[in-house]
Amino acid sequence: MLQFTRWKMVAILGTVLVGILIALPNLFSKETVDSWPSWVPKRQLVLGLDLQGGAYLLYEVDKQDYVQKRLRTLVSEIRKAMLEDPRIGYSGLGVQGQGVQLRVRDLSQLDLVRKRLEPLRNPLSNSILGGTPVNEFDLSVANDGLVQMTYTQAGLDQRVRSIVDQSIEVIARRIDQLGTTEPSIQRQGADRILVEAPGLGDPERLKSLVGQTAQLTFHLVDATVAPGQSADQARKPGTIVLPSNEAGGPSYVLEEAPLLTGEDLTDAQATFDQRSNEPVVSFRLTTGGARTFGDVTQKNVNRAFAIVLDDKVISAPVIREPILGGSGQISGSFTLQTANDLAILLRAGSLPAKLTIVEERSIGPGLGADSIRAGKIASIIATAAVCAFMVATYGMLGWIANIAVLVNVILIFSIVTLLGATLSLPGIAGVIITVGTAVDSNVLIYERIREEFRSGRSAIASIDSGFHRALGTILDANVTTLIAAIVLFYLGSGPIRGFAVTHAIGVATTMFTAFTFTRLMVAMWVRWRRPTKITL
Repeated sequence: MLQFTRWKMVAILGTVLVGILIALPNLFSKETVDSWPSWVPKRQLVLGLDLQGGAYLLYEVDKQDYVQKRLRTLVSEIRKAMLEDPRIGYSGLGVQGQGVQLRVRDLSQLDLVRKRLEPLRNPLSNSILGGTPVNEFDLSVANDGLVQMTYTQAGLDQRVRSIVDQSIEVIARRIDQLGTTEPSIQRQGADRILVEAPGLGDPERLKSLVGQTAQLTFHLVDATVAPGQSADQARKPGTIVLPSNEAGGPSYVLEEAPLLTGEDLTDAQATFDQRSNEPVVSFRLTTGGARTFGDVTQKNVNRAFAIVLDDKVISAPVIREPILGGSGQISGSFTLQTANDLAILLRAGSLPAKLTIVEERSIGPGLGADSIRAGKIASIIATAAVCAFMVATYGMLGWIANIAVLVNVILIFSIVTLLGATLSLPGIAGVIITVGTAVDSNVLIYERIREEFRSGRSAIASIDSGFHRALGTILDANVTTLIAAIVLFYLGSGPIRGFAVTHAIGVATTMFTAFTFTRLMVAMWVRWRRPTKITL
């Protein structure tokens, strides 16, 4: 057990040296590390929200808002289906509670109504075992001509799950473009999303970016509405009335069907208008979107079209000439930051549904600094106490154990740095616990050496036998601890997972130092001192 080939010694010491080099940048400021040569490792620990401050936001999908918007879309789809040839006469089409209803005039067309509306039930999934499909809507056609389409609970639940998944992707794209370091975005329950942005100095900006639905649409303005005429009075079927984005601005009567949506955009950037020098958002359209936009502007010269964001009209310019280049700009009393934020929203895409804030917290960097200082103090006290105990109990071998513990901690921080995992207060707790449990391996080895020496073996034979007989026990103890850490990681969330990660890494590095590094150092000491007795 005390024999090491040259390549094994090089491999062990090389691993320790690499760990030191990877962990070294964490001892210096970011500015200092950036000034180092390019070949030197520069990655530093990612500190969690509780260590460097930032924003904590818990969002919930607004189911009712989504349902009402979806039902309005369903009304348009039903209207279109009823106008197909042969046309079906109806009355009273509109949203009622959690569904849409209408009444068919000609009862002889009820079978045709079922045929037309059946596809609008929108099957969301099918069971792989051949069970009943999950439809978004239930269709009811009564003999008296009353037709109802209502949301199913299973369909709504599946829609919400899909909304949460899509929203997490959109939020991640938005925050990434904001430049926040290592944001944490994860599902909480069935309909909630937790957003943590460590180091963010402007939580209000994060809230406006994350929470805004950012559904962009382009609509033609209804040309039949005379200037000064009341928008609500002028509204007719197939049109909608939307307010201006500016306080006190007029309402607009728009054609309900959008010409383009945000999905037709390929890029959006904050720029300055060449004539007025005001901040605007320039955008580029997809090939299909550019073609559609060109056709519409050719046919509607001198007619206004509205740019709508989240059901508010940002601007309603008049088409002076056909716009065939597939690009344009959005103006609307922007500042440079609001123009940039809008560009970020458009590039990242719109949220599939409105999100409401359930809980929000803003943690200042001062509190994070206090947490780091407390963590350092706790680490120093714990390490000092453990080291003092080992030296007092085991003498020279205790010093070797202390060096192994120091290497163990360095390797933990190097692996966390290399993985890019976020270090939080529970993570620091995991490191501190590892400091205590790491010496357990050395205690088992040294106590076994003591027993072997007392039984009459020589010093070197006792050391060799002590390592050999203790390693099985060390392996069993650490494997069971590792299993517990893995279970905590998969079943826990947030702080619990942070603790589990550092603790699991600590278990792995403890086995490395116990099986290789500590044994190598003891072997080197034995070769140097050639002890004839052991004082433990």
